[in-house]
Amino acid sequence: MRTRRERVAVRDGAVEALDRGEDEGVGVRVRVGGAWGFAATRESTSAGAEAALQRALEVARSQPASAGAELAPEPPARGEHAGPCLENPFAVSLEDKLALLGAADEALRAQPGLAVARAELSALEVHTEFASTEGGLYSQRLTECGAGLVATAVGEDGAQVRSWPASHAGSVAQAGFEHVRSLDLAGTAPRVAEEVVALLTAPDCPAGPQTLILAGEQLGLQLHESVGHAVELDRVLGREASYAGTSFVATDEIGSLRYGSPLMNVTADATSPGGLGSFRWDDEGVEGQALPIVREGVLRGFLSSRETASEIGLARSGGCMRADGFARQPLVRMTNVNLEPGDAGTLEDLIADTPNGVLLDTNRSWSIDSRRLQFQFGAEAAWEIRDGRLGRLLRNPSYAGLTPRFWGSLDALCSASEWQLASVVNCGKGEPGQLARVSHGSAPARFRGVEMGVA
Repeated sequence: MRTRRERVAVRDGAVEALDRGEDEGVGVRVRVGGAWGFAATRESTSAGAEAALQRALEVARSQPASAGAELAPEPPARGEHAGPCLENPFAVSLEDKLALLGAADEALRAQPGLAVARAELSALEVHTEFASTEGGLYSQRLTECGAGLVATAVGEDGAQVRSWPASHAGSVAQAGFEHVRSLDLAGTAPRVAEEVVALLTAPDCPAGPQTLILAGEQLGLQLHESVGHAVELDRVLGREASYAGTSFVATDEIGSLRYGSPLMNVTADATSPGGLGSFRWDDEGVEGQALPIVREGVLRGFLSSRETASEIGLARSGGCMRADGFARQPLVRMTNVNLEPGDAGTLEDLIADTPNGVLLDTNRSWSIDSRRLQFQFGAEAAWEIRDGRLGRLLRNPSYAGLTPRFWGSLDALCSASEWQLASVVNCGKGEPGQLARVSHGSAPARFRGVEMGVA
């Protein structure tokens, strides 16, 4: 694997960060008598790979004898693939990048009362060469790029933050620098700055049961934490209990577990255009696919590897094995866990159909237990809905619930025209730790009787 990365940030008119790095090496994963061994080297030569192979064999042979499940069958992965990238982000000059960020930063700072203005962009390129003793041989190059704004205002009651298009590094997509240009950071900055200053004097979000509309990143993170992690099969089997946790979902509940309302249809899709969880092949040579997870509110599948799929009797791996660089062995990770759209029209239509409620925007905090059952999320901003219209801006909103009960309260989903991907770039799992980057597609959704409070 060869990895290139870059991050550039401007804060209050000055360069805050300029990070560039490259990484290259070979990871070798072996299986001996049902036991796995892994080793890695930065020496990308035949001799380096052979030495890593010997160390991996020693690790596997040193483990207790294990029958282990047979690996689910998969045709050998062969070919070449390059993800979408119209404008190579690493070919764009630093001067152009700083000019783009500087214009956005300046537009933020034009708002009186702003305490901190920040604009950032990032790029990542991962080139993987994969070979297996089953005959697999592929080359895959994936490019990601994104950017975002963060504005902070400070008042007598504390600080308020507004991020755009989202928190967590903004909007990042599997694409080239054309994605950053499409965001129009400088054009959107005045509205973002105005909102964060307005939050200083906005009323707190009311507590108690409310009708709640979630959209964009907030709904994407809800999918990530309460659905995506809960259906990772290694967690369900207890393999991640010491660090990442377990799951309230059981292996024998496919077809019987009521996960949510009949409007809930979730797909883990490694073919979603632009998704950070998209690829042609995963890191054990399984081709990317669209995998049903929930259909009409009922559990239909898991995120799996060849071994875990075989262990519970699935015919094929879900194609979800991904490694954070050459020095980490692949783990079961999310692809793009997407909520399929409904037929409720546009967001404006959904608001008009909601007599009273609250619209939440942009994640601020999250907390969920190790079984992915009880959760509490906070957002940067909310808007009151009264008589089918958006009303006052509200600050410090939060909501809490139990996963199946929350998804069971889903009663309306906007149509496909409103469906979009939101990115998560810091999903942690594994020992030693690994970060994964995924996307979650959804259209705005309405939930009834959600317990809300003040963050």
